[in-house]
Amino acid sequence: MTETALRTPRLNVDDWTREALDQIAEAGVSAVAVEPLARRLGVTKGSFYWHFPSRDALLQAALERWERDEQAAYGALESIGNAAERLRTLFNLISFHTKTHVIYSELLKAAEHPAIRAVLDNVLERRVGFLFASFRQAGLNERDALRRARMTYAVYVGFLQLELPKFRQREQSEDFAAYIDHIMATLIPRS
Repeated sequence: MTETALRTPRLNVDDWTREALDQIAEAGVSAVAVEPLARRLGVTKGSFYWHFPSRDALLQAALERWERDEQAAYGALESIGNAAERLRTLFNLISFHTKTHVIYSELLKAAEHPAIRAVLDNVLERRVGFLFASFRQAGLNERDALRRARMTYAVYVGFLQLELPKFRQREQSEDFAAYIDHIMATLIPRS
């Protein structure tokens, strides 16, 4: 074995998808390119082609990973029995999963790409469905629960856009706790 082979890390699909998601968070979907990613990982392009036939295949794998992680986060919240507490936990989690929000924002900018559109549609359906079910459990009828779910999601997307620079720098909004309390008082029905 050569000295270079001993120093070159063995990468797997997970390493490449994680790096692709990091690149999306830092510079957008268009920045996901084989050569820059290989340089960042300290390997040759050959390593990339060992795992993926194309950049689109890497992008698809990264999107699937992000969607799985997203689904797992919402799945964990479903174990919280009280709807108001589940929603409060969700709103509080927004402040801690900054990379997810930055990636989501970057994906929205590239929504015309068919693979990205499909993932965004799935995520939107799952998120609004989660909110709808929580508001139904909190006592709202179907029509009002759906309206409240959509309004809540619009608040999230708006907050994300307003706070994106802070998310990028991993800073928490100064008045985030007060903002969460206001959201809770406004959006969650009192029992």
